[in-house]
Parts: sequence; structure tokens; C-alpha cells
Amino acid sequence: MWGVELQRQSEVSLKRQIYRMLRDRILNGKLPAGEALPSTRELAEALKVSRNTVNEAYEMLIVEGFVLSRQGAPTRVAEGLRLEKIAEPALQKEEVPAPAFRADFRTGQPDLQHFPRYQWQQILQKTFKEMPSTEFGYSGPQGLPRLREEIAAWLYRSKGLAVDARDIFITAGATQALHLVAGLLHKEGKKILIEDPCNIGILQTFLHKGYPIAPIPVDEQGLRTEYLNGKEACAVYVTPSHQFPLGGILPAGRRAALIRFARENGLYIMEDDYDSEFRYYGDPVAPLYAMDPGRVIYVGTFSKVLFPALRIGYVILPGALHERWRSLRTYTDVQNPPFEQAALAEFLHTRKLDRHIGKMKKVYGERRQVLLSTLKEYFGDAWSLWGDAAGLHLAIAFPGLRFDDAFMIGSRQNGIRVTPVDHHSIRKGEHANKLLLGYGHLKPDEIRKGIALLHRFMNYKNE
Repeated sequence: MWGVELQRQSEVSLKRQIYRMLRDRILNGKLPAGEALPSTRELAEALKVSRNTVNEAYEMLIVEGFVLSRQGAPTRVAEGLRLEKIAEPALQKEEVPAPAFRADFRTGQPDLQHFPRYQWQQILQKTFKEMPSTEFGYSGPQGLPRLREEIAAWLYRSKGLAVDARDIFITAGATQALHLVAGLLHKEGKKILIEDPCNIGILQTFLHKGYPIAPIPVDEQGLRTEYLNGKEACAVYVTPSHQFPLGGILPAGRRAALIRFARENGLYIMEDDYDSEFRYYGDPVAPLYAMDPGRVIYVGTFSKVLFPALRIGYVILPGALHERWRSLRTYTDVQNPPFEQAALAEFLHTRKLDRHIGKMKKVYGERRQVLLSTLKEYFGDAWSLWGDAAGLHLAIAFPGLRFDDAFMIGSRQNGIRVTPVDHHSIRKGEHANKLLLGYGHLKPDEIRKGIALLHRFMNYKNE
């Protein structure tokens, strides 16, 4: 009947195949409004299926309002269901996988091969087994209490930062944290004051939230506070412990000036502490939050110290913002899954994170030295280093040269992934002589090979 052939080996049941066949004919007008469907007996015989199968298909159509059924009368097509066929938009081309780079100096990438996967697997199994059934439900927008307590304890022993666990809110990484903070602080027409240059991804986050942006210049010490202007502003975004991308540490005088500015203008400061755990001379820098917990919103993440796919970050919020945060998070995605939170809490409690960070600081510190010595070998004195000895990338200035997006594209076409600082600049040109070289994920031999390739490419470009 109607040229229909049921796919009897399909995973889709026969009743649903019949339902879909009739529904599609109703929507395209082949079964017009008021048309009587065949009796269930007739259709069952024509399709060689049981009558119960057809009855169940008809029942699905009746429940969804495609057909009307009355006792003693044929089942008929309901009114107003025909949909004119329209041309479907052309499918966008699938994203072509990036080519394998011969030299990959991307920033912000930790070495994932050193992560203690077996330990993490054991902890996941242990915490899952011990997790009470109550935590399988909705636990609320703040996060597991034990994880918040362990983060507070870890911040105190690693950075000397005294935090009440009740002020800590768990997020799906720093990116989500900044999305939520941006929504929390948004005031129509008010600007975010943001470092320039800054992480281009974070800039896009604020732009997508509808914020006007006011760029504030950065030098080797970080944000230049003399350029701050509170008129028509609602927040300031900074990376004071290791400015991205230039690497400076915001000195105490500028920190105090920034806090005074926020107090005088009734603003909040968003402190993005994305990788200060990896500092190679001395302890991690104390967060700006310690100077004024009432004006600073601290954003931290475990993506760099563990692995990016973990997707656990946290925000330390002033008490005045707690209720608004809970409401915003509840109507965004409610909460993080509890399983990784419980595992991370145990990882912190047993000091495995502390030991992992200590191990990786040594690994990354050695790779940093390899990168510096290799730059010296190939480029001599024709470069200078910016920023503190910290993080997973270097900012290198090459006086007299200029690197723009065309340079970045050209280098990638030659198998070299390297990013000019100007790519992260809002106002182009001021830092056009600087390149960013990520090294955390690279073995020493890969660093040496990569710098050799970069040197060859740059010499070719400048001939």
C-alpha cells in the first residue's frame, strides 16, 4: 500500500515505522485534511503485520493530534497540518582537522602525558563507590561542600589565601566562570575595562555578552592603572599574578591603586588567576583578592594544573553577590556533575595535587630553560624576554621585526604554530614585535626542533 516497504531488520520498531510513514504523508499533503485512513485490519493485511501493530501506530497518531478518531467512524486526518516544503539551508562544511604541525608553540597547553591517570582512575572508582545516593540528585549551584572545603584548604597552604568555603562556587572551568560573572555584573551600556593585550577568547566572551570594551594598556609590569577611567564602567578584568600574554606581575602599588579605583567607582574587579601555580623562582604570587575580598571576584581553574577536559574551575565571590550567582547558575545549568568534583576533593585531600604540581614545576622549569637556551643559540642577542619566570609560555620581543596575523597564517602554512602578541591586542601595533611561545606540552627535543624551524622561517621571511 502506497509503495511502502517496512524495514523489518531495522532497530526502529514496525509500529513507529508505520506511524512515521503516515505522519509524513499527512504533513506533505498526500493525506489531506478529512481523508479517512484505511481500517486497521486493511492496513495490517496490506503491510503483512499484526493488527495490534497498526493499532499502536494509529494510537500514536491520535495522541499527537495528527488524526481524529470517533467510535463507529473512520479515523480521519486532522485539519491544518499540511506544511509546505521549503529548501533546506546548505549544510556548512565540516571543519577540516588542523594539520599536524612540525612545531607547535600553542599557549596554555599542559603536558598531559605526566598526569597520574592510574591514581585518578582509582580515586574516581573509590569516590563513586562511596558517594551517597543523595549526591546523585540536584546538589545546587554552589558545588559539593567537601570540594569547596578542600579548595579553601589548598589555597591557604599553597598561596596563603584565607578563604571561607562558603564563598567558593564550583564552575565548569574558568570560561564558564567568566561567562557567569559577566552576566552577574552586566549593566546596560556600561563598559568592562580590560587589559590590552588580553586573552582573545576572554575578550570574545565579554563581547558576546554585549559589553562595550574599554582597553587599558599593559606594560612589562601589567595593567597601567593611570589609564583607568571609571566613567561608564561596571567592572575591571585583570590577570595580576601572570598577565596574559605578556607575563608581568602587577606590583603592590598598582594593586592598591586598582582597588582604590574600584572602591571609588563602585566596581568589581575580575581576577583571572589562570596559571600562577607554575612559578619557577619563589612561591606563587599572592592573589589580588587577599587585599580586598569585598571588591575582587577571584576566578581559578584546574585545567592547567591537571587536564583541560576536567572542566572544573571555581569562583570566590563577595557575599553581596551570592544570591544573584545562585539564581543565575540555577537557570543556566544548575551544577557540575558530582563525580569529578568528589574525585578532585579526594585528590586535594590526599595532597596528590600538591605533589603533582611540584613535579610539573620541575618539568616545566627545565623546558623553559631549554627554550631560552635554544633561542640564544639560534637568535643570539636579537631578542628579549618579557614577564616573570612563570606559566607555560614566553613572550619574546624581536626589536625591529613585526608579526601580524599574516605572519601567523604564513607560519602555519609552513607547519609552525606560533602566535603573535598582536593577535591578542585590541589596539593593534604596540606589541607587534613580540611572539608567544608555549612550551608546557613540548619535550626538549621538540622545543629545539621547533625553534630551528621558526628561525629558518623567520630568516626566509626577512630576506
